[in-house]
Amino acid sequence: MAGTVIYFVIMCLAALLMAGIGVSQIKSGKPVGFYTGVKPPDEKELRDVKAWNKKHGMMWILYGVVMIGGVLAQMIGSACGCNEVLLLILEIFTVIGGIFVMMWYHMRLEKQYRR
Repeated sequence: MAGTVIYFVIMCLAALLMAGIGVSQIKSGKPVGFYTGVKPPDEKELRDVKAWNKKHGMMWILYGVVMIGGVLAQMIGSACGCNEVLLLILEIFTVIGGIFVMMWYHMRLEKQYRR
């Protein structure tokens, strides 16, 4: 039981970090980047900086919510007696799959907002 609580706390902290990234991106006045490996575009390269930042920020907030949802689903499934390995695979798929969905959405925003 202690391991489950520790896992839940760590995942919630990670999800809050993701949501915090989203909030800071929404409030930013300059264009934000998707992740640290890519330089954010210049303001001149974007059609609408505010919308660009808002959509990127909402993407990160949603990712944090999905992470918490995956943890809650795993905990509920575990309490109901579901297969632990299957639940862990589901959680891993949720976290890693979310990253790929975010990459796809970022490329879509690139096409939509780049001049």
